[in-house]
Amino acid sequence: MRNPTFNVQSSTLNVQRSKGASPQAASYDLEERLLDFAANIIRLVETLPNTRAGNHVAGQLLRSGTSPLPNHGEAQAAESRDDFIHKFSICLKELRETRRWLRLIVRVPLLKDPTGTNALILEREELIKIVAKSIRTAKGGKVQRSNFNVERSTFKDSAA
Repeated sequence: MRNPTFNVQSSTLNVQRSKGASPQAASYDLEERLLDFAANIIRLVETLPNTRAGNHVAGQLLRSGTSPLPNHGEAQAAESRDDFIHKFSICLKELRETRRWLRLIVRVPLLKDPTGTNALILEREELIKIVAKSIRTAKGGKVQRSNFNVERSTFKDSAA
């Protein structure tokens, strides 16, 4: 008789601590962070000018900045480890694309006061770190950079 396999969907938790915060207040759900990020992207897009450039950047930013949220949901329902890695890799790719659109908004500038994007830029950096770490963990510590494959060292306790 075969053992049943279960596809369990659970929240991906991320712990975010600020000085003096209690452990209960420190727990933060990655899905909630991605939801807040997507909502803030939508709010930012709505403030961009109604020009050719503003509309182009708005459309691109809207797609890349909101995409990590549903892709995270797809990753939670992944059918295999490889599927999970693939879905989280899409999240990472979209967050990196969002980085470039936000930088462009500041560089042009497309907003009269582009400093309002600073919080989004910081949150996006944090999300990139979380997603990249999740991918490394799912790969079992293997990190692939360019043409190099670096594996995490495994140290065995000499006393054992």
